[in-house]
Amino acid sequence: MLDVHQADVIFGLSPVWFAGTLFVITYVLIVTERLNRAIISMMAAALMIMSGVLTQQAAVKGVDFNTIGLLTGMMIIVGITRDSGVFQYLAIRSAKMVKADPWGILVMLMMVTAVLSALLDNVTTVLLIAPVTLLITDTLKLSAYPYLFAEIFAANIGGTATLIGDPPNIMIGSATGLGYNDFLFNLAPISIFILFVSIIPIYVIWGRKLKADPKLIQKVMLYREIDAIHDWVLLKKSLFVLTLVMIGFIVGHDYGLQPATAAMFGAALLLTLNCLPHGQEKQTELVTKSLNDIEWITIFFFIGLFILVYGVESTGILEALAHQVLGLTGGDKTVTAISILFVSAVASTIVDNIPFVATMIPLIKNMAVSFGGAAQLEPIWWSLALGSCLGGNGSLVGASANLIVAGFAERSGQPIHFLPFMLIAFPMMMVSVMISSLYVYLRYF
Repeated sequence: MLDVHQADVIFGLSPVWFAGTLFVITYVLIVTERLNRAIISMMAAALMIMSGVLTQQAAVKGVDFNTIGLLTGMMIIVGITRDSGVFQYLAIRSAKMVKADPWGILVMLMMVTAVLSALLDNVTTVLLIAPVTLLITDTLKLSAYPYLFAEIFAANIGGTATLIGDPPNIMIGSATGLGYNDFLFNLAPISIFILFVSIIPIYVIWGRKLKADPKLIQKVMLYREIDAIHDWVLLKKSLFVLTLVMIGFIVGHDYGLQPATAAMFGAALLLTLNCLPHGQEKQTELVTKSLNDIEWITIFFFIGLFILVYGVESTGILEALAHQVLGLTGGDKTVTAISILFVSAVASTIVDNIPFVATMIPLIKNMAVSFGGAAQLEPIWWSLALGSCLGGNGSLVGASANLIVAGFAERSGQPIHFLPFMLIAFPMMMVSVMISSLYVYLRYF
């Protein structure tokens, strides 16, 4: 038990029943998407406090400010960098490198998406790449669907490779103290392999059919990618700051610096460099624009979710579940790790992987005693990361990046429908999870 406010909560209800019921209702509402998820999580957090399950002080303790700081800092940095035009430059340059061949463009955009998802994060990456993809496919008179499908897969696979690539990894790293290098060393090799394996079914399904008129190909080849760079000075400042932040991620863990510190320092430094040449009025305008670029819906969704899960954890429900899981796996660490990998993948297909991971983190922490300490849990954390990040590819609601791409597709008049997407995506996702289970078994057990 952690921070239960009183033996009985509002109306004399049991804290366990109230917190558990509120959690289930919140999950159902998030999945149905009838109401914005930030509203749902904030309301659930408020009810957790007002009911008496948590005090307000305890609720604040439940918020993982490392995750919040990392997300916010990177959103500011990427928002300012985007204004230089460098991401559009990368997409157009990629298309021209393969002579605007339709299949070559798909592979190149997939690679760019995967790399940027690992270096930045997958949500930001698809926000940048999807509009350029639609421009190129529209010019070539091609269906955007295969390209957007491939980018969804690449975003989630690339995001699996690093600490900052996918929100579940940020949450796991923050909760466990595992650093940037830990994620890179343990997850990048298998992510790269899965990315190349995923190209095969995409080629079989769509690759051979992708043909374009030579005149339209020539039109793409005439695009001047250099024209996409709107502000060279801003580009240099942004690349300088991004380099510093990446160094901070890599070496900061050894000096006790959390990733949020590096990200927030980078955001503050880039804001300073961007504002210094201007007067007070222009500075206010630039800072306002940068803060408006933050995805506040995501930030407040996280805050509410952390409080909700902390309230459930405080009642002892997750500790009891951890014992149940250990009972089913016979306390065998190998079986537990592989089970969590598959359960995470399937669950992340049904619901967004963020709330699922938020629930699993304290549950896995409660297994530490049974396995001989927190250090023994590391293979299980990698199983959770692989399952939740790769599982996000199983359906349109599996990850935030998927929904963003679907939004762009719908606005362009080429909607991605839930079931047709899942019929192809789910089997492909399961293949990637099977490969991951073999990797986890051979590497750690």
